[in-house]
Amino acid sequence: MNPLRRILTTIVILFISISTYAQQPSSKLGIGVDFAFPQSNFGSNANYGVGPSILFQRPINDNLNFTANVGYLRFNGDAVFANIKYREGFVPIKAGLRYFFSDYIYGGAEAGVSFSTANGNGSGIAFAYNPTVGVEFPVSNTGSIDAGIRYEGWSRSSGTRSFIGLHAGYNF
Repeated sequence: MNPLRRILTTIVILFISISTYAQQPSSKLGIGVDFAFPQSNFGSNANYGVGPSILFQRPINDNLNFTANVGYLRFNGDAVFANIKYREGFVPIKAGLRYFFSDYIYGGAEAGVSFSTANGNGSGIAFAYNPTVGVEFPVSNTGSIDAGIRYEGWSRSSGTRSFIGLHAGYNF
């Protein structure tokens, strides 16, 4: 099994075990899809990114939740050399806080790492960070729709890749 598959398997098992042992009524596990629109120099190679994500939330108090988030983002772009198109995948793993300003509107911040799935020059690990704002509104006794927008940056010694991200998900 390759290292990336081991990391993803470990993360999925971690999220399942957290949700199993943290079955307080207000703890939430969510699945969603993320869209990314590269900014600055990153936008010169990549046109857009898309991928799934898993979000765990555990309340700290009435308005504040701890968050843990893992996903996969695949970026696609125009030809960068001859007829070879830009394609690169990333696995961001982050933890943070989500503060609810009202029943449905939140702001938050997360930090962690982003692993590139590329081989060679583009591969490696970057420090990941993002501020976010969004809405989360109930659609049933146990489920809610989550929609947010964020600025996300992945920094390492060779520079920062940044994008505007949109998230749509379902929390249960």
